[in-house]
Amino acid sequence: MTAGPQGLRILLVDDHEESLTAMARLLRLSGHEVHTATTVADALALASRQACDLLISDLGLPDRTGLELMRELRARSPVKGIALTGYTEDRDVAECSAAGFARHLKKSVDFATLLAAIRDVAAP
Repeated sequence: MTAGPQGLRILLVDDHEESLTAMARLLRLSGHEVHTATTVADALALASRQACDLLISDLGLPDRTGLELMRELRARSPVKGIALTGYTEDRDVAECSAAGFARHLKKSVDFATLLAAIRDVAAP
């Protein structure tokens, strides 16, 4: 299910386009295949055309929430997920876990922390 010997197929979702572009570039340089979306609707359409190993998603999106996106994707296949968000209350962390996210990271996360979380979540 991976893009290469070490890379994953990542669906990256964030409505802040500058952050999305920068993070996608860094993830690609780290050997991952990255598909990007700025809305839940676009993310679901991409996921219908291209399987992914990992979802990295903001929670606050313009059309729906990252929680709803994670639930819908997990209903289709056993995708793993990392929530990358400014919502950091205990309730938010619990909701992420209940929706199926394996990790909850606070924006702005440093890239080394994100890569470590990806390695942890992707491990069998």
